[in-house]
Amino acid sequence: REAEILTLSLDGSPVAAIAARAHLSEGTVRNHLSAAIGKTGATTRAEAARLAQANGWL
Repeated sequence: REAEILTLSLDGSPVAAIAARAHLSEGTVRNHLSAAIGKTGATTRAEAARLAQANGWL
C-alpha cells in the first residue's frame, strides 16, 4: 500500500487529497508515507517518491 500512496503523492498533493483518492484516513496515509520515507532513507515524502520511482519500485 505504501507504493500506492507514494504514487499518489508524486504530484505534490496534500495528505487530505491523497487520503480521499485512496479511500483511507489521513492518519493512515501519514503512516504509510512515514514508513516509505524510512525505508528509502529520504527526508521528505517528495524525495521518497522520487527515489522509489528512480529505483523502479513504483
